[in-house]
Amino acid sequence: MSSSLRVVFFDAADTLFHVQGSVAEIYLRHAVEFGFPQKPDSLVAIKQAFSRAFCEAPPPVFAVADPARIKQNERLWWFDIVHHVFYRVGMFERFDEFFDQVFRVFEDHRSWRLFPETASTLTRLKALDLELGIISNFDSRLFPVMRGLGIDDAFDTVTISSLAQAAKPAPQIFQIALEKHAVDPDEALHIGDSLRDDMEGATKAGLHAVLLDRDGKHHGAGVLAIKSLEELFPLLDRLEK
Repeated sequence: MSSSLRVVFFDAADTLFHVQGSVAEIYLRHAVEFGFPQKPDSLVAIKQAFSRAFCEAPPPVFAVADPARIKQNERLWWFDIVHHVFYRVGMFERFDEFFDQVFRVFEDHRSWRLFPETASTLTRLKALDLELGIISNFDSRLFPVMRGLGIDDAFDTVTISSLAQAAKPAPQIFQIALEKHAVDPDEALHIGDSLRDDMEGATKAGLHAVLLDRDGKHHGAGVLAIKSLEELFPLLDRLEK
């Protein structure tokens, strides 16, 4: 490889790892424990309500620098989302207790699973003397999740929105990540599963970008896409050229 590509950045959730089951299934299972009256359509209703609430939420960016306050703001940000979900599908008396528990669930690495090719992909990239980083809108729970999944040592940097005070697709979060590696945008590649946050965000910031489209839902969108991280390697020489 030539030295023109120096850093490969990844999104985190749904790129390197995924929730075991689904967010809606986890919400429903724990809500029932705290008195949520489950109905036949509850799972579908929660899934739809979550998708809407997540899309309508403001970026997870907070005007605070103290780590304790950042974590507090992250929790409040998620409280609002989950509260909006159950406001739509049915609120219940012990909601606050439920939220305390479910918030911790997503900090537990056992709630997540690496995609089959993640570990080998990171190892192969490191063998090519490429630096690796994460650029994610995940909150600070990402750090214990990465440690638990055994991938934290593979990455030279981790840039998350709540600490960077910028969220994808804004160019600022990409610029902050680039500065950590002291590289120019055209020396970096970003890979993620979101057409807006990852592909468009990275491209506008001047990085090379590859969309991880495992289900082929963006086929024909006119972007450089792969269905597995293993497909990244044939693209590296093309990007070098």
